[in-house]
Amino acid sequence: VQLQASGGGLVQAGGSLRLSCAASGSIFSINVMGWYRQVPGKPREFITTITSGGSTNYADSVKGRFTVSRDNAKNTMYLQMNALKPEDTAVYYCNAQTTSALWYWGQGTQVTVSS
Repeated sequence: VQLQASGGGLVQAGGSLRLSCAASGSIFSINVMGWYRQVPGKPREFITTITSGGSTNYADSVKGRFTVSRDNAKNTMYLQMNALKPEDTAVYYCNAQTTSALWYWGQGTQVTVSS
């Protein structure tokens, strides 16, 4: 499984961004996809997951502001981020978990929110 994340950038506080994560390879084996983020010196942080059936789960810090979606026909996952805050600044990574419990990561995309 290969994952390609895109859509990061610089935005002012209160603004919006949409991240995309395109999957390729053994996509039939993907069960859960998700987004994580990391700032220097800290562990990678869970943001959200979405199953192949569309069930979602969110970290409390992003509930009500971020929305994950998945287009299975395009093998792509999205993260709509609204009401962005400076503390959302991080490198965002997409993740795929397969039915055999293997984890795959995309290359990361930088999101910077200015105050």
